[in-house]
Amino acid sequence: MGDPAGIGPEICLHLLADEGIRQHCVPLVWGDAGVLERVAATCQLPKPARIICPGESDLASLSEPAVMDLRVIAAEAVQGGSVSKDTGRAGYTYIESAIEAAMDGKVDAVATGPIHKEALRSAGIPYPGHTEIFAAKTRAKRSCMMLTSPELTCSFVTVHVGYRDVPGLLTVERISEVIDLTAEAVQRIRGCSPKIVVCGLNPHAGEHGLFGGQEEERCIVPAIEAAQARGLSVEGPLPPDTAFLARRRQETDAFVCMYHDQGHIPLKALAFDEAINITLGLPIIRTSVDHGTALDIAWQGKANPQSLNKAVRLAAQLATGR
Repeated sequence: MGDPAGIGPEICLHLLADEGIRQHCVPLVWGDAGVLERVAATCQLPKPARIICPGESDLASLSEPAVMDLRVIAAEAVQGGSVSKDTGRAGYTYIESAIEAAMDGKVDAVATGPIHKEALRSAGIPYPGHTEIFAAKTRAKRSCMMLTSPELTCSFVTVHVGYRDVPGLLTVERISEVIDLTAEAVQRIRGCSPKIVVCGLNPHAGEHGLFGGQEEERCIVPAIEAAQARGLSVEGPLPPDTAFLARRRQETDAFVCMYHDQGHIPLKALAFDEAINITLGLPIIRTSVDHGTALDIAWQGKANPQSLNKAVRLAAQLATGR
């Protein structure tokens, strides 16, 4: 459900009421039924039709949309649009419970609503975001974030770190890992051998060492050459300011980006309501909305549920193979 003070409850209510989604899967929302009912009344949306509790039902036999009522936080304790440690803890608990169910084979995939990083931190949660939570809780040996849309697909070598930390986190091994995970994911989603472009870190992709600390020469180029030697179609490093031009996007299946905003800015500018977040390399399927908690419009009936709908549909596609 995401952070209960954000737009997660509202978009989950839309999902539960969407009859079209039932052609793809049976959605089960991990959250608090009381919060969902309060948001439904506030936003004039249908209340959840079925509510179950942990251990109450065989999830494999679930045939209608439902809410797994974890009863983490009371509805009256939540102030829509606000940041608090209690909602941060609640959002984290929903994630933990859903991951556990997926790891136990009780559900086929997990699609996550938005959480608030400041709320997580105030609750003492030692992870900056979903990607890191899923990697840790599933004990994934390798993982990365990928955002995909019909317009643009980007995967990330680093994500939730400060810019000054990025150069020290770039290694041939890590960049190679992200290239491989990206190629595997695009092959699985689109059924084709992908053409991948790798972005440089520095302006003009370093201009042969003129800018930066020769990260392109030391880490990025060797990783590209190693991927090419493995038979992958990989080009780069390209200057980030021209890598995402329309012609290049038409010729490229995925872009490997060195840091968070390098890929998030063009993707959200071009496909904010279309993109889906996927954590690659996990032993379970995890997709997500590509937006945040939108506290400025939370609990007002304004949230667009399209990204969650697409994330759930892709999760179902990956789970069923069709």
